[in-house]
Amino acid sequence: MKTETSKKISAQIIEQLNSTNVNTSIQAISNLKENGNVNYIPALVELLHTTQHPEVKAQLRVLFSEIKQTEAVPFLIEAIENKKYNNELQPLVSACWENGLDFSVHLSLFINLVIEHELMVAFEAYTVITNMSGKISKEILEKESARLKDAFFQADDQKKELIHDLLHFLPDFERGIEPQAY
Repeated sequence: MKTETSKKISAQIIEQLNSTNVNTSIQAISNLKENGNVNYIPALVELLHTTQHPEVKAQLRVLFSEIKQTEAVPFLIEAIENKKYNNELQPLVSACWENGLDFSVHLSLFINLVIEHELMVAFEAYTVITNMSGKISKEILEKESARLKDAFFQADDQKKELIHDLLHFLPDFERGIEPQAY
């Protein structure tokens, strides 16, 4: 996807995305990878939600993981927060660490996902958090650490391990973490 100030989306492309012909949908996704803009993300999330075709779902996951425009962050966050897309949380949250965009201002949301969701979603959210860079305030550190400590006692053993790691990660985040070089 390209960075574009234009908010235009094509009705024809939306129609192609939602085609009953799998190849037409896949071709439309491929075209959006090259020439689309972030304003297609809500339609793509909806397609991920509604399609029954594994190949279409796979292509959408790849597209989300390759998005590099910071303008995509609010669209992805909105989809993650929308209860309608709970069944799509794992691939949506996974895309947030795979695409390398900065989701650090949404730390609280990802901590919620670790605490409240099943292990696969929790692990993806944990990965998003541990790939964040920058610096959080002492107040955020204290607030989020308290939430994690409260959740620790309710969690199963696997989630306890994630929560424990996050409790050790957050103080580093408060001191400041540099982006990882790839």
